[in-house]
Amino acid sequence: MALTDAGRNFMVQSTIAAAGTPFSNANAHLGVGDSSTAFAVGQTDLQAASNKLRKAMDSTYPSGGSNVITFRSTFATGDANFAWNEWGVFNASSSGTMLSRKVESLGTKTSAQTWQLTAVLTFTTA
Repeated sequence: MALTDAGRNFMVQSTIAAAGTPFSNANAHLGVGDSSTAFAVGQTDLQAASNKLRKAMDSTYPSGGSNVITFRSTFATGDANFAWNEWGVFNASSSGTMLSRKVESLGTKTSAQTWQLTAVLTFTTA
């Protein structure tokens, strides 16, 4: 059964506001880690053993449009100074639900840098 646009839009809004622990500004976090372990649907956290960190949302994030949710966090000079090989979207600063995880090399952050990570989830209908 295919989703309607209205159904898809409802899911987007529910994700950031009303379903269980919402992925709202108060709860959502972006996490980064140094693991390059392949993605698997059963994963519940980043795969890095120790070099991983979750950061709270920047002000006004996440934001939702008709078919997208945008998450954004800023990692200051003292945060996550290691190779960024994975990232994920969470609804808690620890534990909680990992909504998604992506394995990709984003570079190596150093203490001389502040990095901003933006993740955009797009919902489509068939």
